[in-house]
Amino acid sequence: MNDELTQRVIKIIAATQHIELEKITPESTFQELGIDSLDGINILFALENEFSIDIPDDAGQQIRTVREMVNGVRTLISGGDPAQAQA
Repeated sequence: MNDELTQRVIKIIAATQHIELEKITPESTFQELGIDSLDGINILFALENEFSIDIPDDAGQQIRTVREMVNGVRTLISGGDPAQAQA
């Protein structure tokens, strides 16, 4: 699942958190990357701006991995419910 969307999300996480791109994979957890809840909010804002989407607060609070974030963004871009993208 290393498609263009995944790479864009990883680049945003790397840029907002000042983490080397190579250290972030779809399987990375926020805990492993040292991302706390405030960092997560900053990432969500950056993703909303990048993809012109609105990430609901409750969905954003449930995200714990890069893959979950990519799946949520993918779902929102396609017009779906982000709560259903948590797998």
